[in-house]
Amino acid sequence: MADPNPSPLTQNPGTSKRTFLQELVALATTFGLAGTAQAALPGDPGFQPARRPGMPGKRFGMLVDMRKCVGCQACTVSCSVENQPPIGQFRTTVLQYEVEQPGGSAPAMVSLPRLCNHCDEPPCVPVCPVQATFQRTDGIVLVDNERCVGCGYCVQACPYDARFINHETQTADKCTFCEHRLEVGLLPACVESCVGGARVIGDLNDPHSAINQRMAEHQDELKVLKPDMQTAPRVFYIGLPEAFVHGIDGQASVRLVAEH
Repeated sequence: MADPNPSPLTQNPGTSKRTFLQELVALATTFGLAGTAQAALPGDPGFQPARRPGMPGKRFGMLVDMRKCVGCQACTVSCSVENQPPIGQFRTTVLQYEVEQPGGSAPAMVSLPRLCNHCDEPPCVPVCPVQATFQRTDGIVLVDNERCVGCGYCVQACPYDARFINHETQTADKCTFCEHRLEVGLLPACVESCVGGARVIGDLNDPHSAINQRMAEHQDELKVLKPDMQTAPRVFYIGLPEAFVHGIDGQASVRLVAEH
């Protein structure tokens, strides 16, 4: 005899796990149950889930020397080849910004590499209702695509516009520092392919690492994007114009920074 009160999964055997999880998250949010899973809700800005294991003793960061970036997009192409995001979506790219000059001079074009900042206080992690976005002990922020329900909370929480919903998987996607390459002793695709040597990645915990040596040489010139957000980003820039420190947003290929 047929079940008079079939469950949603019984009603439709083809229901995907993602649909089920989306419904579950909606119910949890409605009835205030999401907090039982230690997922941060709006109003809990100080909550950060415990970090998951990473490469022992390391804390990865990246240094971008804008004086050496020629805007060739080799990093963008190599990242796409390595990580296979959908066509038209990118984990890293070099955006071209037009900055007006005083006195009627011709505008200056600035090439700014953009990627996930793998912050020490990542705002994308606590807002995830299913803890699909997480941070490892080595600082790398990742997305568990088996858990992600594509709600987009993390995309909205990122102040660096570094995340997107993958058109093919319908889950959150972003730069991972190519952690699969780091774990076998290789450089991230974007670093390896940079023709100008503008990108350096390394262990910030190692005082003898190349990144720490370069940062020590240019200590007074180091800047990060949006320091006022207090996310402690671990992507550092040399040669970043002051106008870009607080005034960068969006993913437009060309953005006019006229007010600076």
